[in-house]
Amino acid sequence: MIRQFELVERVKGYDPCVDEEALNRGYVFAMKAHGNQRRASGDPYFSHPLEVAGILTDYRLDTASIVTGLLHDTIEDTQATVEDIRYLFGDEVARLVDGVTKLTRIELQSERASQAENFRKLVLAMSEDIRVLLVKLADRLHNMRTLRHIRDPEKRRRIAHETMDIYAPLAERIGMQEMKNELEDLAFAEINPHARASILARLSFLRDQGGDLIARIIDELQATIAASGIKADIAGREKTAFSIWRKMQRNNLGFEQLCDIMAFRVIVETVEDCYRTLGSVHHAYPVIPGRFKDYISTPKPNGYRSLHTAVLGPEGHRIEIQIRTREMHAVAERGVAAHWHYKQHVSHTNGRQYRWLRELLEILEHAVGPEEFLEHTKLEMFQDEVFCFTPKGDLINLPVGATPVDFAYAVHSEVGDKCVGAKINGRLMPLRTTLQNGDQVEIITSRAQTPSPTWERFVVTGKARARIRKFIRSKEREQYLQLGRSILDRAFKEEGYEYSNKALEGVLKNFKQPTVDDLCAQVGAGLLTGRQVIETVFPGTRKKPSFYEKVMPLARRGKKAPKKDFNVPLKGLIPGMAVHFAGCCHPLPGDRIVGVVTTGKGVTIHTIDCDSLAAFADAPERWIDVSWDVDDVAAAMHMSRLQLIVVNAPGSLGSLTTVIGKNEGNITNLKFTNRTAEFFDMLIDIEVRDVKHLTDIIAALRATPAINSVDRARG
Repeated sequence: MIRQFELVERVKGYDPCVDEEALNRGYVFAMKAHGNQRRASGDPYFSHPLEVAGILTDYRLDTASIVTGLLHDTIEDTQATVEDIRYLFGDEVARLVDGVTKLTRIELQSERASQAENFRKLVLAMSEDIRVLLVKLADRLHNMRTLRHIRDPEKRRRIAHETMDIYAPLAERIGMQEMKNELEDLAFAEINPHARASILARLSFLRDQGGDLIARIIDELQATIAASGIKADIAGREKTAFSIWRKMQRNNLGFEQLCDIMAFRVIVETVEDCYRTLGSVHHAYPVIPGRFKDYISTPKPNGYRSLHTAVLGPEGHRIEIQIRTREMHAVAERGVAAHWHYKQHVSHTNGRQYRWLRELLEILEHAVGPEEFLEHTKLEMFQDEVFCFTPKGDLINLPVGATPVDFAYAVHSEVGDKCVGAKINGRLMPLRTTLQNGDQVEIITSRAQTPSPTWERFVVTGKARARIRKFIRSKEREQYLQLGRSILDRAFKEEGYEYSNKALEGVLKNFKQPTVDDLCAQVGAGLLTGRQVIETVFPGTRKKPSFYEKVMPLARRGKKAPKKDFNVPLKGLIPGMAVHFAGCCHPLPGDRIVGVVTTGKGVTIHTIDCDSLAAFADAPERWIDVSWDVDDVAAAMHMSRLQLIVVNAPGSLGSLTTVIGKNEGNITNLKFTNRTAEFFDMLIDIEVRDVKHLTDIIAALRATPAINSVDRARG
């Protein structure tokens, strides 16, 4: 485990302006925060963030990045908060640590959804500061180096697949080739250990057979290049087991058929020396056709620049040779970390090498959820590339298998949406044509064109697929919306009501929908029925008996129902006692009620919350406990009073009375209390069966466009 002073000395070795105090504070804070926590290996947990910080020093990163490496697990695994880190280390470090922190507290449905959501957050964070990704990659690298200590084999495989699918491609995207190779090889050892062991055994056999073969080839190449008057440093290596296995799988080749198991790197001083060296190598050795790539004139999106060629080299061995300058070599090995942008604390995410990151953000915007975003992102990162040109000569890099539609979306989303045809090298070609290196592509557009659902079958870029899927979803929604409105309009008419958005706005919470359009789309998609919506908007429609319910069984014909006294459907009264229902609160069956003995009038029935009861608070002897007789209530009608504000427009009163009549209410009195140019206030007395009946009528009235408000009146 790295000691505190060793970490400081490492950073001082390449950055004399290092903030030693911040590093020491970060070291102590992380050590105390993690306390007695242990890793699966049994080591103190603090050893992990310390090793992550050590990896970051290898890439010569700034103080803020090193401190973030020390603190990156404190929010997730300890009691520390973002506010604590902001208070002790400042906004910059707090932002970086929060960007790296996983979403452990979010409730998601599946492991895959959690992975996708974490990756979505990572993309958003690194779009603001690429250092978030650098710390995350260092974190993942150390986790992979210690993966063997996890006992659960399924968990090890899941982490290995996640590394192979997401983090290794991300490392390649920012040019960190060395880290990418190590991540892939470590993941490969867990995913396919037998294949890796077989390749390593084969390499060991060839090494034993050839002896110091690599040294001999280096010596001969050195002499060949020196003869041309070029000063060069040459290094040779065997390719990783995973890169060999992937090439065997991709090209369906046997081990013996591979031509570039050995790769040699030639480092020269200038770009001119790169091309002179290439000429001397091609002059001295036979070239293997189709293997030359010039990444100096057309760099990779991550900024990688180099000349690649394959030749039948010394002793007749097939070898790959990479030729680059020292600056190119630094970028090739350390990617964005080699640029040392952060000495001035400036975040650079606008350069050419970050175009892929901006495309990920566009995919994020169009994807419907984190899992779809993860799917499209893998499409975006997992491809070899072809280079095509616009008519103006601008270079567009695309994955292998890309089509003119992918090209159009790479130029601009609007160009992709309006694409109707394409000219490839001056010839009109189908949109599903596969593009080749060096093709010049001209996109033909039309204002009337929209993305075609059939395009999804042949596009290969995540950006194009996400945009097409978004358009398909919007078209489907439009169709569902129209269908849903039609269904609801018919359902309203069947019940004798006029369809209106106002009626639906009142029940949005019932169906957990944010807008009326969303509710209509749910109906159109078949997730809700028109009947369900109608019964919620107009509750009274639920109680209407069907034809079969109205038919009386033959056995009951001729039998008369027992006669009941429906005058006073109450319990708790003395027989013959005079009873009145209070005009101040108009009690209905279903209300909690109380009786008050009134001189000369008998008993007056009030609702339990009636304001008039306050006058009898000092005379409890006059109160009588009463309740509704549920057996007699059904056939009786009771008067209630409503207070309404109605739009002053032709037909408003007609709509009002129609709604009440349809819901089996009977208007006994109507009184206007106020009138303006826009509205008039009124009181209506209506006969209803009980509180439930009145509530249904109120709900139906509130759904009527002509009625602004309606409430039960008191007094």
